[in-house]
Amino acid sequence: MPSVFLVGPGLIGGEVLDLLLINKEYEITTLVRREAARPAFHELGVKTVLGSLSDKTVIASQTASSDIVIHTATADDLPSVQAILEGVQERTQRGQQAIYIHTSGASLLGDNLEGSYKSDLIFDDEKESSIDALPDSAAHREIDLAIVNARKELSSHAKFGIMIPPVIYGVSTRERRLSIQLPTMVRYSIKHGYPGMIGQGLSVWNQVHVKDLARGYVTLLHWMEQASCNEVAENPYFFCENGEELSWGQCAAEIGRILHKAGKVADPTPKTIPTENYDDLFGEYSGLVVGSNARNRANRLRKLGWRPQEKSTFASLEEDEIPLILQETGEFNGYAAPVASGTFESKK
Repeated sequence: MPSVFLVGPGLIGGEVLDLLLINKEYEITTLVRREAARPAFHELGVKTVLGSLSDKTVIASQTASSDIVIHTATADDLPSVQAILEGVQERTQRGQQAIYIHTSGASLLGDNLEGSYKSDLIFDDEKESSIDALPDSAAHREIDLAIVNARKELSSHAKFGIMIPPVIYGVSTRERRLSIQLPTMVRYSIKHGYPGMIGQGLSVWNQVHVKDLARGYVTLLHWMEQASCNEVAENPYFFCENGEELSWGQCAAEIGRILHKAGKVADPTPKTIPTENYDDLFGEYSGLVVGSNARNRANRLRKLGWRPQEKSTFASLEEDEIPLILQETGEFNGYAAPVASGTFESKK
């Protein structure tokens, strides 16, 4: 039975975990930060190791003893990725194969147009060269490059895949977790009393429901298990989008409609967010994370048989996410966790 080490059993990882548990085809171990979190996983038949992303020895050791590693905790933690690569290298030195699926993000593709217009540039994951042509300073790129460079050295025994999700939406099954981008826009709109957008809101991103994204990971994993090392080494990049492109202005308008209906904003009409309020979004990365263009096509996953199945972004917002957000208490002061790396320059 193949062994899987899951780093990050949260929004994405929790859904991937549930899918891997269905057919009982894998022996799964996950990294947990707190002792109190371990019993819930043990009840599911999942083993645990205690540690954080900064515990390189723990991560490297578990990677070295695992056939498969799936990192869904963050796209922006280089030390944990370096630890995984150390573990993968140890396996290859013993003549053992390894599979590593890493989570990046479509901010990698983002521009600095800050809502000024819809870009014509669409990335295709069958064209590896277009992604590799991105600047080293692009969001997430430093971390992705660590994997791309390791692939050159270790690809005779190791298989590397980089999943690049767009806007993720939906609510996780067991812990009722929410995604980042749209819920932050909702919380901003509630706090400030109007649906906000960056600039004119014309920039566009693709969308994917977290459950469809999790199916994408499992589709990718099953292909990587069957494909040769040489075949996998040809191109590490995979997009995962449901065919729905939305501008940030459209998202703000829908948030405004729903919040107006709930009595949370007086006027549903979107307004431009002043730069001095960006700390109530994503700080210096606000223009990139909820104001850029990041258009892409998941041609590779579709050719492997993956298809989106879940409800649309706006149906999910109205039926699932916003009702949960309206139950939240306490003051919202922006999204505090890291959302991007690199040296993206805002226009302001």
